[in-house]
Amino acid sequence: MLRAARAFVQGDAAAHTDGHDWPHIERVTALAVELAHRMGADPFICELAALLHDVPDEKLNESLEAGMAKLNAWLDTQPLEAGTREAVVHIISSISYAGGQRPAVSSLEAQVVQDADRLDALGAIGIARTFAFAGARGREMYDPALPPREQMTREEYRNGRSTTINHFYEKLFKLKDLMNTSYGKELAEQRHGFMVQFVEQFKREWEGRFS
Repeated sequence: MLRAARAFVQGDAAAHTDGHDWPHIERVTALAVELAHRMGADPFICELAALLHDVPDEKLNESLEAGMAKLNAWLDTQPLEAGTREAVVHIISSISYAGGQRPAVSSLEAQVVQDADRLDALGAIGIARTFAFAGARGREMYDPALPPREQMTREEYRNGRSTTINHFYEKLFKLKDLMNTSYGKELAEQRHGFMVQFVEQFKREWEGRFS
């Protein structure tokens, strides 16, 4: 089952060059498995949900509905117990950041997979993925005249005008305080600090400061 999921997702992610590629899936899955073992969550459910978590992402499909249809069509071909399938679909449907508008996830497995996905948005990898996504979408790096948005609807978060550096303030710097698990929080603190240093250095260089 997990081997089949890997093959399916690897093919689905092959065309993505915006940071939602197969290496991202591999990292999130490895983090989810590690967190599952540390926190006592079901490792199979966490691993399967982590592998599949980007399949229905509305950023990567024509719509969320089209993405969910693709996910469910594949799940229909697999010998998965109804309860396990329901748990996996629930996790995938509930872990997206969505401008911070979603309620906190409830199940331990959802908390684990959400933490794993968010950890891959932090640190050095998170910085690289942020600029890869921005480049793929034609988003400018920085505009001092365009401040970060404080309050956003889901639609504004997805489609409003912003910059790559603003994304750190609008989402990435908030993630460490939204982690669910103790180990996830520990890792997030380390990666958060690296990002703060990066943005400070970016602004110094942008502004031509030499100290």
